Amino acid sequence: MKKLLQMSFVLAALLGAFAAQAQDAKAGEKKISNCIGCHGIPGYQASFPEIHKVPMLAGQNAKYIVSALKSYAKGDRKHPTMHGQAATLSDQDMADIAAFYEQQAQVPAVPEVPAEAPAHVAELLKKGACVSCHGSNFSKPIDASYPKLAGQFPDYLTVALKAYKTEGNPLVGRSNAIMAGQVKQFSPAELKTLAAYIGSLPGELRTVPQSKFR
Repeated sequence: MKKLLQMSFVLAALLGAFAAQAQDAKAGEKKISNCIGCHGIPGYQASFPEIHKVPMLAGQNAKYIVSALKSYAKGDRKHPTMHGQAATLSDQDMADIAAFYEQQAQVPAVPEVPAEAPAHVAELLKKGACVSCHGSNFSKPIDASYPKLAGQFPDYLTVALKAYKTEGNPLVGRSNAIMAGQVKQFSPAELKTLAAYIGSLPGELRTVPQSKFR
């Protein structure tokens, strides 16, 4: 009987954890008021750590958005504004917001294999083994905890890639052993070339305008 009770408590705990992570896109729509000031304005530019367009979130993988938010909250991704925002969110808030953005943009499927990359870009992609995680079309990563990249703003991608190379900066940087190992192979110019190519591909990401008056 004691063992049965212990198993019941474990099961209840697991079910409770699952319920807490259940995603509710409709609830998420009511929780994005602090997001839309940047991510709900097409072409909006941030100035930190350098001028770049803020990333498109509509159509992004929910699992990735949650992972990114948790990293900002913990400080594994260093960014003062994003840390301040993410640190105020519960796990449920993150799950709901991520679900809202994942379903926000419904667009036609992109080609499974994009047009052949220029030779010098193809060499960089091969060197970085980029498609092994992000997929041959950069819209179907091998796991939903990885981001869709195709069509994302090249200047944002450049800033993000450089952040994985940054060390010892209290305000800028991203802690990810795999990505850090990959990007350290490349010069800033090569990272910019990769970002320009990936950003030029047809993708599923969008910025959907959102009114602040909700």
